[in-house]
Amino acid sequence: MPSRDDRTALDLLDAHLEALWDRVDPPPPPAPDGLGADGAGELVRRTLDRLRRLPRDPEEVFRREVGGLLVEFRGERCPWNAAALRLLDDPYVFVATGPRRHEDWARDVLAVLHRTVEDPRGWLRLDGDRGNAVRDALPAYPFDPPPAARFPEVLHPLERRAAVAALAVMSEEWQGEPAPVRSRPNRDAALADARTLLDRYGPTARYWTNATAAASDPAPDFVAAGLRGTDSYRFVTSAYVNGLDIFDDLGLVAVSEEEIGVFWSIGAY
Repeated sequence: MPSRDDRTALDLLDAHLEALWDRVDPPPPPAPDGLGADGAGELVRRTLDRLRRLPRDPEEVFRREVGGLLVEFRGERCPWNAAALRLLDDPYVFVATGPRRHEDWARDVLAVLHRTVEDPRGWLRLDGDRGNAVRDALPAYPFDPPPAARFPEVLHPLERRAAVAALAVMSEEWQGEPAPVRSRPNRDAALADARTLLDRYGPTARYWTNATAAASDPAPDFVAAGLRGTDSYRFVTSAYVNGLDIFDDLGLVAVSEEEIGVFWSIGAY
């Protein structure tokens, strides 16, 4: 496990790279002095060296190179990050973890959806809308979740095996998916990555989904049905913003004693 100084350096470098990628004023990068010689410290030094070597012009090329460097850095930071990137980096998927602070964990889910909390371990989040200007008017965009009191009505429990399958099919596209998970040659690898992601929350974690089929017995077979074969209670906004209409979603919530993981696949056109 990284030392406190190494973890701080990892967080600072992540924030610096992300700001450069997003074309906003970046916080200062970490100082490599005093970091460990192996592991996290070496990753920070190596990434900073590669960043210094990137030509700053033309700007678009620089930003693209920084984006690639950020993905590599996050993937090397820990196996959980690498699994999230392999499985869910391409489709429109929201991935974030926040702290568990309430017995009524629905309040913690809402905090994650509104981006008012950070990942307790400083690990990866996938959130393409984090800098979307529409959040000035719709803070949780692309979500418009129900109040916490309604969560027992609209979220249904899943056993771990079904939760793994639900997470795996989030790697599919809602429209025109040419290779659903059930027919992919790397089907087992996708399921293994999904298990890695859920392992983070420990053996006693509980799982919940907005998929309506989870309210019935037997549990849904998400892999067999595919992403398009799921119906769900809508957590996403119906607002038509900047020519983008969000039409479908599938969510999974992982609840442990200390953390809340939120994984959400979003269909839009």
